[in-house]
Amino acid sequence: MATIFSSPPPIFSSSTTTTTTISKPLISFKHQQPSLTTTLTAAAIATILTTSPPSVAAESPYNLYYGTAASAANYGGYGGNSDKKDSAEYIYDVPEGWKERLISKVEKGTNGTDSEFYNPKKKTEKEYLTYLSGFRQLAPKDAVLNNLALSDVNLQDIISTADNVSSEEVKDDKGQVYYVYEIDGVGFHSLISVTCANNKLYAHFVNAPTPEWNRDKDVLTHVHKSFKTIG
Repeated sequence: MATIFSSPPPIFSSSTTTTTTISKPLISFKHQQPSLTTTLTAAAIATILTTSPPSVAAESPYNLYYGTAASAANYGGYGGNSDKKDSAEYIYDVPEGWKERLISKVEKGTNGTDSEFYNPKKKTEKEYLTYLSGFRQLAPKDAVLNNLALSDVNLQDIISTADNVSSEEVKDDKGQVYYVYEIDGVGFHSLISVTCANNKLYAHFVNAPTPEWNRDKDVLTHVHKSFKTIG
């Protein structure tokens, strides 16, 4: 910390050893005490300059979810996330306040649903992930979307009534390929991200009715882009 007060340099200095006697001062200096207002003002300024503001960590509006993509036979139970980090195969953000829907072993074994979260104020506004084993690389984009729809009735309905379906291929900073789909349906909107890793195909879905999509577009787009595989 810098020293606030230091000894002032001498007012008079001598460059020689000659001593001069002054019989009568030419100017009379009268010491004046600083006023209370001046003292308080100086103290306040010193406090502002030397006191660091407290560090406040901004709370994230999202919670990071770790998914294990465990098979139905090895499915270890419901809820909880603290013990999944070490064995996680993928991650994505979940908006603060959203609830986790518990996935049964039957559902996991039937259509590969591994995790799902929803907005309790509108349960059809949700994100979820499915996976299929035995895939080393992605098929053409159209084939992948059609195959996903075969095991997801809701996705079939959204696609069948869609005004527009767009798709693109993107790569992350490690060169991993992701297929990104956006489906603008009648009354519904869907964002899908699909990739292959660990000899599995992972598909992350973000679905919302049109009013919720229009209201929460930025949040839903964020959670869609937050999905990635790890490990």
